Amino acid sequence: MPLSLDNKPMVMDIEHLEVHKSRRAKRLALRVDSSRCVIRLVIPPHTSMRRAEEFAYLNRDWIAEKVSNFPKIIPFEDNETIPIFGQDKTINITYDASIKTTRIRVEDDRIHVHTNQDDITSRLSRHLKRLVKDEISILARNKAARIDKKIDAISVRDTKSRWGSCSSTGTLSFSWRLIFAPYIALDYVVAHEVAHLVHMDHSKNFWSLCCDLSDEYVKGKKWMNTHGHTLHGYGRT
Repeated sequence: MPLSLDNKPMVMDIEHLEVHKSRRAKRLALRVDSSRCVIRLVIPPHTSMRRAEEFAYLNRDWIAEKVSNFPKIIPFEDNETIPIFGQDKTINITYDASIKTTRIRVEDDRIHVHTNQDDITSRLSRHLKRLVKDEISILARNKAARIDKKIDAISVRDTKSRWGSCSSTGTLSFSWRLIFAPYIALDYVVAHEVAHLVHMDHSKNFWSLCCDLSDEYVKGKKWMNTHGHTLHGYGRT
């Protein structure tokens, strides 16, 4: 590792550290981005790189602690095991150069992938997005019907900071990575967003409605608060 600052390791070469110069920043800061597994070193205008380097070096123990808590990276590869709605399933890949379209079948404890692709990440991700959207749609519309509300639309995305959101027009959006969470956690997130169809706040009435909409709300919320960050590790290399 290169040296600088009186023979101290050059922090810009530390793994997971990403430099970000910001015109709006008022001071040097370190921001954790668990979804991308990086620590952002935010540098305000007129601050020298040497000063930023020194700031990060002085906070090296904090950086190391946060990095150690990043989600484990689990790629979509042959014989890797991933959870689908809380049930572990092993990926079985059969490579066949003669076929034109990747075929995926999820059954029992296996995810069977028949493909001509060396990397199945994008294909399997699309398949899992469809599965989780179907499940979320059923859950959300059933819960909305219980409170006599209508959902305008439902989408799934690879969101970074939110597991779900609800617009004032009745559009719900969710992270597709919820498919890797236990069912009680998925149910909790869906209940949370559906409750926003009635209460666009986090008042006592909102939380009461959340509990009414999910039998395992407390357990689901606790799981997401404790383990939610791990969902960002699946399908990454």
